[in-house]
Amino acid sequence: MSLISFVSLTLFVFFLMEGITWLTHRYVMHGFLWYLHEDHHKKGPGFFEKNDAFFLIFAIPSWLCIMLGMQNEIWWVVAVGAGIAMYGFAYFLVHEIIIHQRFRLFTRSNNTYVRAIRWAHKMHHKHLEKEHGESFGMLLVAKKYWDKVRDEKNHR
Repeated sequence: MSLISFVSLTLFVFFLMEGITWLTHRYVMHGFLWYLHEDHHKKGPGFFEKNDAFFLIFAIPSWLCIMLGMQNEIWWVVAVGAGIAMYGFAYFLVHEIIIHQRFRLFTRSNNTYVRAIRWAHKMHHKHLEKEHGESFGMLLVAKKYWDKVRDEKNHR
């Protein structure tokens, strides 16, 4: 497998993961695995949440693809695992650090994208139950949230 093919497949999987994450969040986390995700919407005491188990649900296939692909020199499998891992890192950065600020960085960002993803996620969390949710994606933000942030910025 050429380096260009490897990088292309890795990036393809990275972007594909946004759709997979949307579907997983909408139909699994707000569906039959709500019992793991619920404490993310109804914050309790402590740093860790049952919701953090989803890290393993995505990390294990990534790790297995990378490890088994490298052991067997099946480089496209490694690329798939790398794409999942890259998305996992981006998810951690955006969701845990920028949005929920579980680690206190980027607390005062006035960046339009950061404000739009925070607003979209705020609208997601206004629903405390698994039904009637909105904004299930992570990195892509619907136009209505961009418009809301731009309108606020223009009225300052």
